[in-house]
Amino acid sequence: MALKWRRLAIWGILVLALAGGLAFAFWPRPVPVDLARVEPGPMTVTIDEEGEARVRDVFVLSAPVGGRLRRIELDVGDAVVADETEVAQIEPADPGFLDVRSEGEADAALRAAQSALQLARAELDQAKAELDFSVAELERARELIRRETISQRALDEAERAFKTRKAAVATAEARLEMRRFEVEQARARLVSPVETQILHGRCVCIPIVAPVGGRILRVLRESAGVVQAGDPLVEIGDPRDLEIVADLLSSDAIRVEPGQKVVIDDWGGPRPLSGLVRRVEPYGFTKVSALGIEEQRVNVVVDLTDPPESWARLGHGYRVEIRVVLWQTERALTVPLTALFRDGERWAVFVAEDGVARLRHVEVGHRDGISAEVRDGLSEGEDVLVHPGDRVAPGTAVTARSVAGASSR
Repeated sequence: MALKWRRLAIWGILVLALAGGLAFAFWPRPVPVDLARVEPGPMTVTIDEEGEARVRDVFVLSAPVGGRLRRIELDVGDAVVADETEVAQIEPADPGFLDVRSEGEADAALRAAQSALQLARAELDQAKAELDFSVAELERARELIRRETISQRALDEAERAFKTRKAAVATAEARLEMRRFEVEQARARLVSPVETQILHGRCVCIPIVAPVGGRILRVLRESAGVVQAGDPLVEIGDPRDLEIVADLLSSDAIRVEPGQKVVIDDWGGPRPLSGLVRRVEPYGFTKVSALGIEEQRVNVVVDLTDPPESWARLGHGYRVEIRVVLWQTERALTVPLTALFRDGERWAVFVAEDGVARLRHVEVGHRDGISAEVRDGLSEGEDVLVHPGDRVAPGTAVTARSVAGASSR
């Protein structure tokens, strides 16, 4: 009998232990969650984008005429004075090589010009001989008219012949000079580039002077060589007159207006810079993103408002990060965006009240990508669940894994 009761006691203990284990295993436990405390604080809504610093007015100095450009000795960063600093020089370009046919034609033209020159000399000699004869005839006629041997008409004829022969000599001299020039012209067509090499550095060059004061931003053509009229040579600008340009998505640019504050960050300096939006360009353009997506972009131009001494090391083409301030306040009740979810057509959060998750509908205002402004539905000091999972439902027991203040920027 004692053995029977002993066995019953052992089995009873085992059954109770099993029941207790099952009850412990299946007893509902609080879900560990992360909480964020709703607290008022400053909040700023911005549009963030990568930008570029550039000189406001960049002057591209071009070659005024075609020719051979001498090497530009100025370096990037050198200072130039308006209408004084000589940036470059252009001298006449070397002639091109003649092919066999063109060279033969030019040589024949030279020989023809030389023959025409000899003919002009002979014509001049003939005209001078005729002039000498007319001079002698005029002197003889004058002597005879004094003796009343010839008539006045004969004297007039002698004087006319003298003037005609004199004009013929002047014509022959001019024709001879013209033939000399034709010979020089024909000889110039045969000048080769080899012959003009010795003239480099001794001819009269065209100086190119800086049109404005500032510094050399970029040397587009440094080495000597042949350039055409209009070829860009250097870029000149004033590094102290900088602006920031950033291409925003067109959907973001619509919310930007001239005069809005801008924070310029990540430019390499010890502190962010301040600026103001000066212009939102009305023309959009297509740009392919790093992911290969075509995006419509709009350039937004920003003026720096800090003194130039604070951004003296910032230069043309430097990369910066800008934040265009759309809205800001010093006191806003915010919750993390990760605490919000949609409940039908309304925004909602889970609030931890006495260890239980309670569903609360809220009215959301501005959002900055990290937190959202709560205009109605929450009070200061309440705790909301961050990243509520599928284990959380209204009335679920929760326990705090960590508690942090709602972040804002």
